[in-house]
Amino acid sequence: MTGRLDGKTAIITGATSGIGEATARCFVAEGARLIIAGRTSDKGEALARELDASGQRVIFQRADVVREADIAALVDTALSRFGRLDCMFNNAGASIPGTVETVTEKELADGMQLLLGSVVFGVKHAARAMKPQGSGSIINNASIAAHRAGQGGIFYSTAKAAVTHFTRIAGVELGPSGIRVNAISPGAIATPIFWGGSARANTMSKEDNDRKLAKLEHNLAHATPLPRTGYAADIAYAALFLASDEGSFVNSHDLVVDGGRIAQFYERPA
Repeated sequence: MTGRLDGKTAIITGATSGIGEATARCFVAEGARLIIAGRTSDKGEALARELDASGQRVIFQRADVVREADIAALVDTALSRFGRLDCMFNNAGASIPGTVETVTEKELADGMQLLLGSVVFGVKHAARAMKPQGSGSIINNASIAAHRAGQGGIFYSTAKAAVTHFTRIAGVELGPSGIRVNAISPGAIATPIFWGGSARANTMSKEDNDRKLAKLEHNLAHATPLPRTGYAADIAYAALFLASDEGSFVNSHDLVVDGGRIAQFYERPA
């Protein structure tokens, strides 16, 4: 039985936890050759060994996606090790602090570079690998915060809205070269981003992380029309569809995966 990604090479940023880790597991199970990227070398190397003890199909490469050079190096590794790049999942991200009245220049610049800049340069360097082969799928992690209030801070929402629009325009520009560019907008997905992201989660014990996750799952189960929380695997399966040949006619699209939350009326917190 063949996998849906047999013969394909993918890069996943932010792959050492949450959605990125779940997608890495899914892609490998479906036959992909994979470069997983993140800032935490210990976790990344351990995950790569777990997914592929031989080291032939899965590579961890440390990368900080706020640096274009690190993103370019990931693409260079895909080409040198596997000879091609079929999927780029620009997944890494975090929240942006500040409100309209309190935001600083540094908070805005740093946040936009992480959430939007990493996508822009991920698309740029994936395209240079994909154009010569005439095919490829680029997936950008957006959010339902791009579409409605109350799903994140104002600048996080603004950055994610920019990601969705950039995705549409990039798909139009790159489509004639056989490159599809799509976004996924997760809704209430139970990941460490709700308690400070992977940076904070890595400083906590497994027991503390498990307790926070259990509480989060309970709360999020009441936040969508479907009576359960969303899981990282739900986003991984959406990415699998977009990366596979099954999604070959989907381009410039934002795939919302949120259990129907985006359709709910937003009530301002008391």
